[in-house]
Amino acid sequence: MSGARLHALDDGGWRLEGPLGFGEVTGVLEALSPSADSVRVDLGALEAVDSAGLALLVEWQRRLQAAGGRLELRQAPEQLRRLAEISGVATLLGLSEAEPDAST
Repeated sequence: MSGARLHALDDGGWRLEGPLGFGEVTGVLEALSPSADSVRVDLGALEAVDSAGLALLVEWQRRLQAAGGRLELRQAPEQLRRLAEISGVATLLGLSEAEPDAST
């Protein structure tokens, strides 16, 4: 498998694809710059995700919030949703059942 890739979308959002695990997160960690805006990331093309991938998303959210923005995750795979719930960060990432718009 090749590493995770972050692609700019025509609508101003981003698409994260490929596997997102320990070996791949360093390649995309700095790809999103902190911003005072909302940054949309489509996760529908993720092949796999582990706790390191989840930590990357939490770090992106932390950096964006520190700049006055926020991370909006779209089409999160069920594997990521379960991992976020177990880890206690689903609400922080907008992946909790109480926030259904995060996956649309």
